[in-house]
Amino acid sequence: MDKLLIAGGVPLSGEVAISGAKNAALPLLCAALLTREAVTFTNVPHLNDIGTMLKLLAQMGVKVAREAARVGAGDTVTLDASGLDNAVAPYEMVKTMRASILVLGPLVARTGEAKVSLPGGCAIGARPVDQHIKGLTAMGAEIAVEHGYVHARATRLKGARLFTDMVTVTGTENLMMAACLAEGETVIENAAREPEVVDLANCLVAMGARISGAGGDVIRIQGVDALHGATHRIMPDRIETGTYLCAAAATGGEIRLTGASATSLDAVIDKLMDTGCEIIAERDAIRLKAPRRLTAVSIRTAPYPAFPTDMQAQFMAINAVADGTAVMRETIFENRFMHAVELIRLGADIKIDGNTAFVKGVPKLDGATVMATDLRASASLVIAGLVAQGETLIERIYHLDRGYEGLEQKLAALGANIRRVK
Repeated sequence: MDKLLIAGGVPLSGEVAISGAKNAALPLLCAALLTREAVTFTNVPHLNDIGTMLKLLAQMGVKVAREAARVGAGDTVTLDASGLDNAVAPYEMVKTMRASILVLGPLVARTGEAKVSLPGGCAIGARPVDQHIKGLTAMGAEIAVEHGYVHARATRLKGARLFTDMVTVTGTENLMMAACLAEGETVIENAAREPEVVDLANCLVAMGARISGAGGDVIRIQGVDALHGATHRIMPDRIETGTYLCAAAATGGEIRLTGASATSLDAVIDKLMDTGCEIIAERDAIRLKAPRRLTAVSIRTAPYPAFPTDMQAQFMAINAVADGTAVMRETIFENRFMHAVELIRLGADIKIDGNTAFVKGVPKLDGATVMATDLRASASLVIAGLVAQGETLIERIYHLDRGYEGLEQKLAALGANIRRVK
């Protein structure tokens, strides 16, 4: 199994391109199930999760054409679901990827039936699919959960007023896609406001859907009889952007990220500026210049537009080497401080009390062997390794391949001493 070996202490410097957003691409690929016509996506990131989703769609009868590009340039993927003939998402194909649940809504809306394995993914606590099931049931689907599968049937879904008990991004996306082909109007209240939801809505509208309110907490969808093909460019990855900004900040570097957008990163950029970083947002790029020593910043994760849970681990890494003490509260997932133990192995001063971490900055970190537990935890360990004195060996880096395209190539382009080893 591959590992990453990092020799730290080098400030990052230079320019790299940001890839398309994984969290936008996965639901968008599922949206192709809603039409018999071809849908083309550009700026698709080359990631393991994307490959898994394309294999899943292919085994359902979807024709997949993928034109690979250089790292950061974005692949072009065309999906033709006219021959869709197998509305089953088996456990063997979806056990490592929670986003597989996103085929449920489109399948039952278009074919009248879907059988989808309960998903897996990162080990960061319970992420139940009950809101997906509750919403589809309200739209008239008959749903049974048995033997580890969600089995849904409906002659045609009916528009309904849906209120999610909690803000759920994949739940909002699943129900929005299903509602596009439902009879009548569907209203989703307490909807997720994430930019990835807006990106999906924009694509669906280009395919002929009638959607209003995406980006707010109430989304209205007027069902139509059929959707058509379209071409859509996937938005830049805001979490990848934030991760590289944190890496540059922690190492005292100066970088420029191209193909990036600051509009969806307000909470992250505000906190980075509080650490002492200078940040300039350009039309399609972001510049960051870090001070010699960062100032610790406290954060509290919450649904968009507040501070994202997917950036909590990266900020723990930079707080570990900042002046002062930071209080970090995680309100989204109950088991998302597993990286703290590994950061402590590198010399960080971190104490955990329930959903709160107290991080006291130390003068330096020391390289050691650490183990990644999930995607964003992996990123925090990479950042810590870039700062630490000596060599850091990160095990179980397959998590990184799920969410960061060409991570070591991009970091090496910024001057990092990093390589993949066996």
